[in-house]
Amino acid sequence: MKLERVIQRKRTIRAIGFDDAPFVRGSGGPVSVAGVVCADTKFEGMVWGEVRQDGWDATDVICELLVDGKFLPQLHLLLLDGIALGGFNVVDLPELHRRLGLPCVAVMRDYPDFDAVENALTKLPEPERRLELIGRAGPIHEADSIFFQVQGAQPDPVRHALARLTYTGHIPEPIRIAHLIGAAVKTGESGRRA
Repeated sequence: MKLERVIQRKRTIRAIGFDDAPFVRGSGGPVSVAGVVCADTKFEGMVWGEVRQDGWDATDVICELLVDGKFLPQLHLLLLDGIALGGFNVVDLPELHRRLGLPCVAVMRDYPDFDAVENALTKLPEPERRLELIGRAGPIHEADSIFFQVQGAQPDPVRHALARLTYTGHIPEPIRIAHLIGAAVKTGESGRRA
């Protein structure tokens, strides 16, 4: 069922949120990624994978974790903590939407500082390609105290869904729980900023 219909009928929204676990920047090693499924704000399950730090495989890894799995047919929405995982392994948001058939949303706590992003990207291979992927994610919208880019849905239903998926603070539960789990698995305790 499409996200808009789920909202109109006041049905449970099933969403998966992805966040990367803590990692040592510049090490070039794999970065763990947690994907947490919630029914509204209730935890229902998770997936776990790895992306290459500052690599190019984030979109493929997310698809591999979901395609042919038990969660994808149940989902109405996919959320990312930002547009990249493992540093600047930028997710191709339109491609992710195309391959999964779900609205895909990159959620940001703050409005991006594009000057700082461009400066950071100059230290990595193919900075223009990474910037193009960030731009392809679409315009940045505001929802309460957070910002988002979306492919596969209009901004208003996404704003409504983000509000319904948020229990405490400003970050939707699927992302918040993915952040807590990733930190706990990698460092022994959950992180502060969730």
